[in-house]
Amino acid sequence: MPQRAKVDWNAVSDAAPSNLILVRTLLALGVPSSTIAFRCRKTGGMWWHPLQGLVALVRGVLTVHQRLVAALLVAGDEAMVTGLAACRLYGLDRVPDHDHVHVLLPHARRRRSEGFLLVERTARIPPRPVIRDGIRCAPLVRALIDAARRLMRVDDVRALLCEAVQRRMVTVAALRAELEAGSCRGAALVRQVVVELEDGIRSAAEGWLREMVRAMPEFAEIRWNVPLRLPNGEKFVADGFLDGVALAIELHSFAHHADLATFDATMRRQAEMIAAGIIVVPVTPKELRDDPAAVRRKLRAALEQARLRPRPAVVVV
Repeated sequence: MPQRAKVDWNAVSDAAPSNLILVRTLLALGVPSSTIAFRCRKTGGMWWHPLQGLVALVRGVLTVHQRLVAALLVAGDEAMVTGLAACRLYGLDRVPDHDHVHVLLPHARRRRSEGFLLVERTARIPPRPVIRDGIRCAPLVRALIDAARRLMRVDDVRALLCEAVQRRMVTVAALRAELEAGSCRGAALVRQVVVELEDGIRSAAEGWLREMVRAMPEFAEIRWNVPLRLPNGEKFVADGFLDGVALAIELHSFAHHADLATFDATMRRQAEMIAAGIIVVPVTPKELRDDPAAVRRKLRAALEQARLRPRPAVVVV
């Protein structure tokens, strides 16, 4: 009668981060293939296969962290997480919901996408990974562009890239360089948003406003997020500014003004600009979305008013 193989189960446990282990690692540790098959059986099995070639030693739904570990285990030591999953690890908030783990692999590595694993092979020299929460990640600028190229809505691209720039986690120049160095596949919306960022746009709502006024010839010279110096020496940043007539457009978003201190600072800034003679047009994202025609009428009326009075001594810094 053949003897049952003796397995060091402590060694198996030690080799299974987050209770995940490769089939080849189990075999190398002396676990018979028949034991693996028996424990991974569909009915009553103690283990299961989240991905091909991978075993989870505990039944149940994988956590977000386990999915990241699983993706890197099966993709190999040269793989790194990129795209939306990496953006989430970097601490970005405006990351669309997603059900996949996007990994970057050298072009020579052969691994197909399956289940929640999304594989992207790159012919470029792979970037040096960054460790976030124990997970190998692509640098943030690469992760952002990889994520943005796969998004289908321009507002999702705006929200993702604008947050990273607004929080000074990346520069617009770095996004432009990464975009130009990478694949053209899926780059159309990303190029549009990078151009907006280069123009000074820093939110999705500002992107809507920019699209609107670009279709209004009288506002062709408007600039975005412009630093101003008032006659009393105070300095402010106007969301949109038409320098020739000193007209400012202020975008009031609930998400940005959710706390009282921020709202108070915005109101004081607006009062200072009005006192300095600047014509200020307040606009909300809801107005832009629900009644753009009314916003256009309000802007044109404000422009007429601005043209009728002497331009105040406001300087664009």
